[in-house]
Amino acid sequence: MLKAGAITHRTELDADQVQPASIDLRLGSVAHRIKASFLPGADRTVAERLDEVALHAMPLDDGAVLETGCIYLIELQEGLALPPEVSGATNPKSSTGRLDIFTRVITDRGTVFDHVTGGYTGPLYLEVAPQSFPVLVSAGSRLSQLRFRCGNERLSDKELRSLHQRVGLVSGADAQFHNGLAMSIDLRGDENGLIGYRARRPGGLVRVDQKAGLDRADYWEPLYADPAGTLIFDPAAFYILVSREAVHVPADYAAEMVPFDPLVGEFRVHYAGFFDPGFGAPEAGGTGARAVLEVRSREVPFLVEHGQMIGRLVFEPMRAKPSALYGAAGVSNYQAQGLKLSKHFR
Repeated sequence: MLKAGAITHRTELDADQVQPASIDLRLGSVAHRIKASFLPGADRTVAERLDEVALHAMPLDDGAVLETGCIYLIELQEGLALPPEVSGATNPKSSTGRLDIFTRVITDRGTVFDHVTGGYTGPLYLEVAPQSFPVLVSAGSRLSQLRFRCGNERLSDKELRSLHQRVGLVSGADAQFHNGLAMSIDLRGDENGLIGYRARRPGGLVRVDQKAGLDRADYWEPLYADPAGTLIFDPAAFYILVSREAVHVPADYAAEMVPFDPLVGEFRVHYAGFFDPGFGAPEAGGTGARAVLEVRSREVPFLVEHGQMIGRLVFEPMRAKPSALYGAAGVSNYQAQGLKLSKHFR
């Protein structure tokens, strides 16, 4: 697609920008602070609507701080000229979700977020709203990722059961299927009873392009299991937790985390939803990797119990097995993960 011009880019790609089932998207050189989130609508471009909501513009070439409580719109360095049969979906990168940075991709004439219609030609824009920590970003920073599809090939529960019997999609808990592979929450914790982390407020500055430079104790409060195996989500807080199940994504499949069911609880469990081929899989050097849950409750406190179903993984077949699997080159930050904060913390 890059060679054919279906994916355009203003500058040379980063060496690791193309992933096994997605491509990372890079920030452009200007961030517009806007007064409200918006969609352009079926008959207008993003640029045509921007004047209505823009407050001021900030250059990003030398870096700029995006503050919590503010919304920014940034044109991305990548654009598209898709063939009619190819559509796209976007999600925050894993590290973006674990920093509680809310991002959504917008297209010209778009009527929904994070979706690129088949045959779309034009620029891509990213809406960025840091929630817990102010973040320092620069032109070229990568907060979001894009995956392409031809049609809808999502596996049914029957197909998932058959695939699980052949290759084992999860370990550590019984596999359950409810319009996807059900994922449940671990509130028993590790040998020390650690079950997760809650973001400290007010949060300190995070440089999104710097790895392992921050002391986790300055940004996160550890959470430990209680005897009842329960946890109450505070709607003002952000949590990093982990699934009971260790996930194995086979080399010729890709997966995505989607909400389990809005009727079972008013909370969001996963900002960053893409699981690439080889995630946690033996053929890529994995032994199972747990799904990290980035949780925010909505409106009211909500109590959850150990083993409660909170999300589901849907699987799709790849058109072909990728030449490189997730984590196979030893450069992934999250291949063998259990409970793990983003790569920014030591």
